[in-house]
Amino acid sequence: MTIAARQLTKEDLIAFEERVKEAFLDQRIHAPVHLSGGNEDQLIEIFQQIRPQDWVLSTWRNHYHALLKGVPPERLFQAILDGRSMYYQDKEHKFLTSAIVGGILPIACGVALGAKRLGLDERVWVFCGDI
Repeated sequence: MTIAARQLTKEDLIAFEERVKEAFLDQRIHAPVHLSGGNEDQLIEIFQQIRPQDWVLSTWRNHYHALLKGVPPERLFQAILDGRSMYYQDKEHKFLTSAIVGGILPIACGVALGAKRLGLDERVWVFCGDI
């Protein structure tokens, strides 16, 4: 399990999204953002199984996934302010997203195939849809 998944609470996730919402309403974000809400408990439970060496791939609605994977909140928030909410990437934390509907699925297959061919102990977790 990632350290973030062990440490972050439902309240932490909600507070982060509230901060993003306020920044958007204050017109500090000049790009689309898709906020999450209502699925915190399920994601925290899922991320108990995700290891630091695993890859997480997500959609345009990815803030909770990034935080639970271990992306530092300030790094993610700055990327959101810079207009990269819907397509945030973080190689250090093995986290990729795509704003293209369904676009992350073939990318996940390629990452998984690459890890398998290299004999790496890495799993690929892909989120598509609302969770």
